[in-house]
Amino acid sequence: MPAQHSIDSERELWDAYAESTRTDVFESEPVFRWTQYGDHGPGVELLGDPDSVLEIGCGTGRMLAFLAQQGVKATGVDLSPIMVKNTAERWGPTGAQFVCAEVLDHLRGSAETYDAIYSIFGAVWFTDPAKLFPLVRERLNPGGVLAFSQPPAIPGAYGPQGMYKGGFAGKAMFTYRYSYTPRKWSNLLTRAGFDDVDVQVLDAPEPDHIGTLIVRAVAR
Repeated sequence: MPAQHSIDSERELWDAYAESTRTDVFESEPVFRWTQYGDHGPGVELLGDPDSVLEIGCGTGRMLAFLAQQGVKATGVDLSPIMVKNTAERWGPTGAQFVCAEVLDHLRGSAETYDAIYSIFGAVWFTDPAKLFPLVRERLNPGGVLAFSQPPAIPGAYGPQGMYKGGFAGKAMFTYRYSYTPRKWSNLLTRAGFDDVDVQVLDAPEPDHIGTLIVRAVAR
């Protein structure tokens, strides 16, 4: 994220989001999907057959809980202590582990490696990929998978995009999200040490609705 935006400011925004999703956390069930539409698009097979996974920006934790229930060693990282408290309380019995940390700091400071690292409308969307992807590569086992999904870029609007929370009134809480063309995503991943890069924009199930960018790459 741009330097003038502090981690404390970012955490405040995601704490507010965590408060707004508390009911979703405790009333939902485990599920795994890459898109914003139910029963649409690929499933967990994009990760291969991992024994261990790390979800960066794990949010409500439903995807991680789904994997933990399948016997996968599942760890999630999220910046919001409120979200981590809620998800650990709700999904801890599945065996999933939740860590409160800023994603770049966590990847730099950890020696743990994984068979797959993924993000679903999560940390990849909100972190400078030039900084993130090399650190992800270091935490993947050889042949490990990085996969992520998020909305595709608005044509002509690329790079970091500022986003206010809750419209245009009230306290100015904001973050930055990162959007690029499929070709740019592929180049960023290749330079960071990934092969077999596949970048696609999956159409929405309804015409003229927002599609989903889905990316998969394999660590060299």
